Amino acid sequence: MRLYQVDPIEDGRWAKLVEKHPKASVFQTVAWLRALQRTYGYRPVAFTTSPLNGELKNGLVFCHVRSWLTGERLVSLPFSDHCEPLFDSDRDLHFVMEYLRADIEHRDWKYIEVRSVNGSFCQQGEEIGFKPAKGYSLHRLDLRPGLDELFRGLHKNSAQRRIRRAERAGIVHECGRSVKLLKDFYRLLVLTRCRHRLPPQPYAWYRNLVDCMDDALEIRVAYNAQIPIAAILTLRFRNTVYYKYGCSDANFNHLGGMPFLLWKTIEQSKGAGVDEFDLGRSDSDNAGLISFKNHWAQGPSKLIYWRFPAPDTLAFRETRRLNSIKRLFACIPNRLLVVTGRIIYRHIG
Repeated sequence: MRLYQVDPIEDGRWAKLVEKHPKASVFQTVAWLRALQRTYGYRPVAFTTSPLNGELKNGLVFCHVRSWLTGERLVSLPFSDHCEPLFDSDRDLHFVMEYLRADIEHRDWKYIEVRSVNGSFCQQGEEIGFKPAKGYSLHRLDLRPGLDELFRGLHKNSAQRRIRRAERAGIVHECGRSVKLLKDFYRLLVLTRCRHRLPPQPYAWYRNLVDCMDDALEIRVAYNAQIPIAAILTLRFRNTVYYKYGCSDANFNHLGGMPFLLWKTIEQSKGAGVDEFDLGRSDSDNAGLISFKNHWAQGPSKLIYWRFPAPDTLAFRETRRLNSIKRLFACIPNRLLVVTGRIIYRHIG
């Protein structure tokens, strides 16, 4: 058995593998990888046991992140909620990970990171020294039941009543990928991130997503008397819609714009034959966000980010560093938070 490297953007076999593999997600598509490369300069690379002159039967894709601030590393994948290894054979996956684990000794990589759902990477990773670095909750809603049944399954106060309130208030929404919708979305995103004292990702990231993802991406903006009050950005791959970003103007949150948009997404996704609504990851210590998503999809899955090498003190050090950074952001004016976002995100993917 041998290990091969392929460029997932230039090698057409990667797109074919992602399209047919049952474990694939939108985060492994060429469009998503191209947006990461355009915005942050990350170089994507996939490792496989398939020879270069044959069909690509498996693969694990990473981005090579180079940063003078946070170090050099392989991440599968930056700014992606999850990225399952596309392998049917445990033996082949074990070979690839064992090779990478040995190769890191001859590289300047700080670590290798794999983002796996449901602990499916657990056995393979632990056998070769990978350890959990961060844990999340992942909420996914089964859209196969009828719309009436789905609505009854939502939390009565936090979802059903807020949706009805938005309808009574005359909230309307627009859906698409126009420049106007993107700008309305980004203005609300900046408001939301600054409200939480966090820098927003650069506008270029969202513009590149729109350009690269094409009709796999939709922006939905809710309006009250032509004023944008809430917005979400969703992605679609095969029979799954992914809720990736959401934002709102807190002055209008009482109108229920966000629940209204989520419900409209469910309605339209059902009509398009979608089977699952992926509500994305939530930090395990973010009780408020987990509670909100529990109102829509109960029983979240465990999402674990595995790293090698990952000493036991790593998570503690990173949490302490993150808390220090958040205290710093709390002192920065909003306009400088936007500038900060344009500078730092390529270092933290």
